[in-house]
Amino acid sequence: MDRRALGRTTQQGVTLTGLIVALAVIGVVLVFALRMIPAYIEYNAIKTAIAKTKAEGGTVRAMQQAFDRNTSINDVEAIRGRDLIFTRDDGDLEISFSYEKRLPVAGNVSIVIDFSGTTDPSGVVAEADTAAP
Repeated sequence: MDRRALGRTTQQGVTLTGLIVALAVIGVVLVFALRMIPAYIEYNAIKTAIAKTKAEGGTVRAMQQAFDRNTSINDVEAIRGRDLIFTRDDGDLEISFSYEKRLPVAGNVSIVIDFSGTTDPSGVVAEADTAAP
């Protein structure tokens, strides 16, 4: 039997309250995404810079300076050449980095992202030597 024949009609759709809640959730996600995109762009610039630095070669100090030159072009402020970790792996010099990025969202709420990368083909990021001489 047809429902219209009984005099009932069903309505389908989103209520105004449902629409407002959905838009609020989308807005919050959008704010987080807009805050995080520049951090990931900077991270990709750092990964590209360490690859170029390794390809150029040279002494550790020369590589640090080359990294600083490469990152100054892309306006990278999160890490400098002196923060890079250099290790020898089977004769090859590998470059690693690790840093934390704190992105303020609102008031005392922040997003903390830990970034790390390496030129080592194994993908293992070397840790900085924390022991003071």
